[in-house]
Amino acid sequence: MLTQTTSRVLEPSDLDAALAVLDREPVANAFVTSRVQIAGLDPWRLGGEMWGWYEDGILTSLCYAGANLVPICAGPRAVRAFADRARRAGRRCSSIVGPSGATSDLWRLLEPQWGPARDVRRHQPLMVTDRLPDGITPDPYVRRVRKDEMETIMPACVAMFTEEVGVSPLAGDGGLLYQARVAELVGSGRAFARFDADGKVVFKAEIGAATDRACQIQGVWVAPEYRGTGMAAPGMAAVLRYALADVAPVVSLYVNDFNTPARRAYQRVGFREVGAFMSVLF
Repeated sequence: MLTQTTSRVLEPSDLDAALAVLDREPVANAFVTSRVQIAGLDPWRLGGEMWGWYEDGILTSLCYAGANLVPICAGPRAVRAFADRARRAGRRCSSIVGPSGATSDLWRLLEPQWGPARDVRRHQPLMVTDRLPDGITPDPYVRRVRKDEMETIMPACVAMFTEEVGVSPLAGDGGLLYQARVAELVGSGRAFARFDADGKVVFKAEIGAATDRACQIQGVWVAPEYRGTGMAAPGMAAVLRYALADVAPVVSLYVNDFNTPARRAYQRVGFREVGAFMSVLF
């Protein structure tokens, strides 16, 4: 038992305590919770370390340190400890992302050594809903992507990622990790799309993180030639219907504050703002 105030790398035996922290904010923590529920705390399976912050021997905060650096339920003292550990380890992540308050504090402490970032998105509204919208009919042509449609869906996924993040997911390893992630979502029935008469993707979205309490929609994309035609809201309503029926009772997403058309579409489908995320992209 730890009796002091300290941070350390968590071990598989700390799983229950870590899940208790994650469960305090099931919507905001859905991404990390979903990974921990599948992989536990073994760094090799988890794809990174889980750092814990203890107040008087009790685990109160976490920080996932993998491809992303994600502060979880982290107050100022925990953030300082996580920043110290991150500085010592050196930057291994491609982004820092999480609730805006803790993420902003973490970046302020890390920026002198890790900066400059390629992009900083300080306010990304976190939106949720737990019901289907009134007045929006789900698009009947939006359906689950089949495993034999990977070659068809990949160009749309790459286009969405490149637009959203500013770099191609094919850089570095030729896209092997990204393709594996898309294949995982398709294989688990959490990738959705509408195809036109020629078999081209015109709308797509995925349920990227899923727990029994909340799930998170990601990767929403409309083909450029269909933007402004009103396709996004019915498409999102269709994905929302699948999510509520098959995955979790609460559905969330976060969006760039400057993406006015997307925010408007999500609001039409019934999503409401409950907080904000922040992302620092390297």
